[in-house]
Amino acid sequence: MLYEYTLSAQREDFYNITPKVREAVTKSGVSAGVAVVFCPHTTAGITINENADPDVVHDLLIGLDKAFPDRAEFRHGEGNSSAHLKASAMGSSATVIVENGKLLLGTWQGIYFCEFDPPRNRKFYVKIIGN
Repeated sequence: MLYEYTLSAQREDFYNITPKVREAVTKSGVSAGVAVVFCPHTTAGITINENADPDVVHDLLIGLDKAFPDRAEFRHGEGNSSAHLKASAMGSSATVIVENGKLLLGTWQGIYFCEFDPPRNRKFYVKIIGN
């Protein structure tokens, strides 16, 4: 089963989409399998990281800005090369095991949509595979 979700990303941030992925698992009725979360955008990504302390997201954004700053020598005409670099570093998908109809995430883990080129209206897909 494939589910499509939309997201209004007003600023560069990590948006916790774990509840939407859980919703897709519940709707699917799958008790054992996998959930694949996919982002079809080149300046956004998907990652799994801590969801208990908001300072983690803050620190990740700072770290990514330091690792991938805007640079005068970038040639991409839209001026968002650092967003492309950050999205490539995060990746465009994450896979989570589904067991007993629930996501097998660690205690502190959440699934995030990573926006690097706001403001944008975005979408992401959740594919549930299993029985």
